[in-house]
Amino acid sequence: MIHVEVAYAREDVQAILGLAVRQGTTLEQAISQSGILDRFPEIDPDKNKVGIFGKISKRDAILRENDRVEIYRPLLVDPKASRRKRAEKMTQTSTAK
Repeated sequence: MIHVEVAYAREDVQAILGLAVRQGTTLEQAISQSGILDRFPEIDPDKNKVGIFGKISKRDAILRENDRVEIYRPLLVDPKASRRKRAEKMTQTSTAK
C-alpha cells in the first residue's frame, strides 16, 4: 500500500483527504476511492482538470508514495481578459492624474 492525498478547494472550504491505496492505483481510482465526489457534488469527473502537485496529469497516471492528487475548479475569468482590464484601468488612472 502507498499513501496519497486527494485535494479540492473552493473559495469557502478546502479538503485534503489522506488514504492508502494499492501500488499501481491511478489518479482516477484514487479520486473515486477517496469519497471526495460525494462530499463535493459540484465536481464533474469528466470536466474538472486534475493533477499531481500542481501539474496537470492524465487520469490514468499511476500514483506514487505521498503524491497529492488535486482536482481543479474551472476558471471563472479568462486570465488574458483580466490582465487587459487591469492594464486599461491603470492607464485610465495614470491619465486622470
